[in-house]
Amino acid sequence: MTDRAWFDAAKGDIPQWAASMPKDADGTTIDWDWVRSLDLAHGVGTIPESTPQSIHDALKADYATRERLESIIAQCNSAFMTDFDRFIGSYRLPRALAYANRRLNDNINTLLHLGEQQHLWAVSRERRGRATIAVLKPYSGSRPSNDDQGMLNLSGETGDASAGNTAAENSDVKFPTTVALDDIQDRTAAILDARAERRKAQRFQKRAGDAAMARANLSGATSPGGAASSGNATGHHPKPDWRDAYLPGRDVDAVMGIDIETTGIDPARDYIIDVGFEFMNMASPRPAGEPETYAYEQGYYAAGDAYGQSRLAFGVPPENAALGNALIAKLTGIDVRGRSSEAGYRLFDEWPQAQAGLLARLTQQPYVAHNATFEHSWFMLNVAGYAESYRAGRITIIDTLPMSRQWDPGAVPTNEHPYGDNTLDAYAKRQGALDSAHNERHLGLEDSHIMLVAMKHHLAALKAQRKGPWGPAGRAGVGGKSCGRKR
Repeated sequence: MTDRAWFDAAKGDIPQWAASMPKDADGTTIDWDWVRSLDLAHGVGTIPESTPQSIHDALKADYATRERLESIIAQCNSAFMTDFDRFIGSYRLPRALAYANRRLNDNINTLLHLGEQQHLWAVSRERRGRATIAVLKPYSGSRPSNDDQGMLNLSGETGDASAGNTAAENSDVKFPTTVALDDIQDRTAAILDARAERRKAQRFQKRAGDAAMARANLSGATSPGGAASSGNATGHHPKPDWRDAYLPGRDVDAVMGIDIETTGIDPARDYIIDVGFEFMNMASPRPAGEPETYAYEQGYYAAGDAYGQSRLAFGVPPENAALGNALIAKLTGIDVRGRSSEAGYRLFDEWPQAQAGLLARLTQQPYVAHNATFEHSWFMLNVAGYAESYRAGRITIIDTLPMSRQWDPGAVPTNEHPYGDNTLDAYAKRQGALDSAHNERHLGLEDSHIMLVAMKHHLAALKAQRKGPWGPAGRAGVGGKSCGRKR
């Protein structure tokens, strides 16, 4: 199968998805014929003429397409994981939709930038509820004719006596009198907030129904309360949390630690640009014959018990590279302007061999990540075969975040950190994997290393204290989260 043939195979799965998932995450009936009509391999964005109205119309169309795509993608995980009859055989279609949506998102950002260049609007990135969105505001060099309606006066006639006061007057671009802004605002935050409220209402209804059932059959009299937490040395007892399913068991040994760096936080919009992983045994000796040393970027890192280290670099499409990403460059040191596919960098979501190699490693033993649901969500939409392997129970995930939250005495609630400071940086420092003079590097391999060192130190201390996995609420076996297995 060629690199792009899988898009046709993905579309071939539409009947399976249509039968199992008639509605998207917002309760809207999915038009699967529309999905079938999309050119997923070559782009679903609108390329406009370089006129103000064309740019406006293209942005409006792209926003509408993105909303439809992302509402479908958001529902796919639930539909796939609850398909107990295994009617849906593959997760190819959501991966193909996410592939197209990333390029669409690049097109949207290009249009936003083009509009700024032509002084059609000013863009500010603002946190609204659950998302950071692009907010379009009237260009500051001209006077808005009606702020309430979002209409922008681009005539350059400001009424000032002096000439050349505005960028519009100095520009060679010819502007229309007005361009509407109210119909091209990013609605992501409002959509996510509404979706969360619906889920909240559904959970409330379920709890109310469960409580009514318990009262009816008197089960509450015989099974009060819930699972007890093991607590920690400070007397702080965190409440049980859904992340506790990712805690290790007392027999955990060989694991692979992994960390990824990305261009953003949304696996349906952003790209994986750095993957680092290594192996470590939590109980048994380090395998004989493995190289004794490894040179990390930080010279003060010692390989110790780690082995099988690997660092993988990936690229972004030219459109993404052209816009740059100052936040990621500052955080990781990776400047995507030099990571274009035109500069020879392969894109992870276009590299089947890289995906297959990573999947083989993820299924060999439990993999460990800090806030592992992040890595899991990216692998679902980027790694061919990962979703299928996870659903079949061939993947086990361990998370050091709930280890910090539940078992680390230093992770006590404060005003600044209501649930305790459970960042990888804080956890690694408390567990002696990172000294106080240095900070988390935000590169995949280096962060994987300090995470595994911290985990090994932490487990050794817990075993000596008969806490955590060795405490009253601990469990035997490897532990961690996997689908379709019973322990």
